[in-house]
This record gives sequence, C-alpha cells and structure tokens, in this order.
Amino acid sequence: MFNPLSFVGFHTWLSLIAIVAGIPVAIGLLRGHVSPRWTGVFLSTAFATSATGFGFPFSGVLPSHIIGAVALALVVVAGFALYARMLLGPWRGIYAVAAMLSFYLLLFVLVAQAFQKVPALRALAPAGSVPPFALVEGVLLAVFVGLTWLAARRFTTYRPMS
Repeated sequence: MFNPLSFVGFHTWLSLIAIVAGIPVAIGLLRGHVSPRWTGVFLSTAFATSATGFGFPFSGVLPSHIIGAVALALVVVAGFALYARMLLGPWRGIYAVAAMLSFYLLLFVLVAQAFQKVPALRALAPAGSVPPFALVEGVLLAVFVGLTWLAARRFTTYRPMS
C-alpha cells in the first residue's frame, strides 16, 4: 500500500509536483517565455526526484539509474543555462531542449509506473515490453520530439511571465 510519508511516498510526491510544474513550464516555452516561479519549482523538484531515485536499494546498474542520471544531467544543464548563462546566445535553445527533455523523462517514468501499478494497464502489458506499452511510450516520444522542436524554435526571446 502507498504510504505518502515513506521514502517512496516522498519520491512519488516530488515527481508528481515536478510533472504538474512541468506543464506551465512547457506551455511557457512553447509561447516563447519563462515563468520564473513554475520554472524554479519544476527544476528543483525534477532534480530532487532524480536524486532521490538513487536512494532506493539496488544491486547493479538498472535502466532506472540510467534514466535518472540522464534526467539529472538535463536538469543541471537547464539550470545552468537559465541561472548561470541567463539564456544568452545559444543557451536559450539549450535551456528549451533540456527543460523539455527533462519533462519528457518524468512523463516516460510516469507511464512506465502506471503500467506497473494500475491493474487495467498491467493487464494490457504484464511484461512491460509488449505492444500496448511500447505504443503509448512511442506516442509520448513522438509528441515530445515535436514539442521540443517547437519549443526550441519559439523560445527566441527571454520574456518573463508573472
């Protein structure tokens, strides 16, 4: 049973907050601007989600560790582009791509967890690598390839949004 006060619960809440905060961040990027408050919440909780993922017991490197490491790197790059480089020059596009890919990885894991935890979805894909699971993850990837490309194109000026 899910205990929201456990380490798993804390990790899950962080990821859900990051996903919710990622929605206005992505919308802002697609509109060509940054929402400082949402972006701060998104980057900090996305970082914390990936970092806490390494706190679970494990033996050997798992796919979740690789995704977590990539997600951490993307959040660090996005934060560096935004806060250290102030989105100047190429850092504007780098930020847009890194932030969108960070959001994608959060949603990728959400879908994977849903197929493991939601009984109706688990019944569709008990092995986790069957066509229904692959189809949903493939559609998510295709959507995010398009959204990331659009965000990188449209995010040409830094216009803070309140």
